[in-house]
Order: sequence, then structure tokens, then C-alpha cells
Amino acid sequence: MPLNPETRNKLLKVSTATLCTALFKKGLRNQFIQDVHPLNPHQANMVGEAYTLRYIPAREDLNTIDVFKSPLHPQRLAIEDCPAGSVLVIDSRKNARAASAGSILISRLMKRGVAGIVSDGGFRDSPEIAQLAIPAYHQRPSAPTNLTIHCAIDLNVPIGCGDVAVYPGDIVVGDGEGVVIIPAHLADEIANEAVEMTAFEDFVSEKVLAGQSIVGLYPPTDAANIIAFQQWRIAHQR
Repeated sequence: MPLNPETRNKLLKVSTATLCTALFKKGLRNQFIQDVHPLNPHQANMVGEAYTLRYIPAREDLNTIDVFKSPLHPQRLAIEDCPAGSVLVIDSRKNARAASAGSILISRLMKRGVAGIVSDGGFRDSPEIAQLAIPAYHQRPSAPTNLTIHCAIDLNVPIGCGDVAVYPGDIVVGDGEGVVIIPAHLADEIANEAVEMTAFEDFVSEKVLAGQSIVGLYPPTDAANIIAFQQWRIAHQR
């Protein structure tokens, strides 16, 4: 089932930290991709369905520069087939010694309307990618071509990315901290919970910055704070 546009809009306005807590409440503890960071932490949030690419170790007799001449090369297919509005998620085996992609391929994703790209390896041309109007997340810069380390092997299959299981169609959300994976069937529920949590956390932050103690406020064990939050929501139309 495609991602509900209303759910997408909600996810664009909440943090990965809040989403992790909402997922924890559902029993999911390991949904935040490890050691992956935004090239441009000031970009807007990234939201989209996962379209996956899997790498295995390259082998010298099979992975020469000539493999890129084939229009059926899996990496090239991923760049041309990843649907608009989706996020390309790459299993690079947490190995950043060679690039998962570079600025030309990621520019092509941007022009095709792809919502973002995530790799648990690295990208080459990272200064140029950081200037593009597409969110990109990786472990660290890596100049060598992917063929020196990686062999693209599978498209749109279950993968591991930064120690998180990612299934095609899962919902990928990125912000200035990193990337979280939401199982597709939970997306609407998690988005609604995160919106509610964000409203309360904004209320709490306002009170704490005004000098109030967190005792009885966070969590709201004092009934007076529950009433104050309800009044705050009305006043702020939240």
C-alpha cells in the first residue's frame, strides 16, 4: 500500500528521536540506522518508501570497470528504476572504503524526483552531493569507485543497512541526526503517535526553558501539568 500523503506530511514534521521512542512503545528497539549521517544536516526531513540495493564483496575477475557499460548493471538500474518519492537504501556492508555512489548518480536521482539516498558505506564527491537538493546519508567520504570493494548484486530485496533490517516499502525517515526505518504497516500509527509526542515535548521544552522543574512535568505525573498542556494545545492550535 502506498504511503498515505497525510502520513508523509506528518513524518516530515517530527524528529527521528521521537519516532524511535514511538517505535520503542511498539516493541521495536533497533530501527535507527547506525553510523550514518547527513551530508547536509540543514536540509528538510526526508520521507519515502524504501527501494533497496544490495552489494556483496567485489571479485577482481568479475568486477572490472567494463561492467558499467551494461545497461543492466544493478547499480545503474537502481538509479533509473527507483521510483519518484522513494528513498534508495544501499547495503554497503558498513564498508566505506569505496563509494556506494557519486555526485553524478545522485544528481540523476534528484532529477528523477527520488526523495533521498542512504548508504551504510560512503559516497565519493561528498562536497558536491552536500550542495544538491536531495537528502543524502552515509558513513563517511570514500573516493575510490565502488568496484574496488563492492559488487552490486540485488535490487529491491530485504537488506541490512547500518545493522537495521530494511524491507522494500518500509518507510524511511531522515533528519539532521540520522535515519530511522518504520515498518510500512505501522506508518500511520507511528506518525500519529509522533505528532502527539512532538506537541507534548514542545510544551515541555517551553516550560523547562521558562525555569520549571521536570519533576511532575516530564513525565506529567502532576495533574496540574496535564491541564496546563491541554490549555497550551488550545492556545497553540496543536
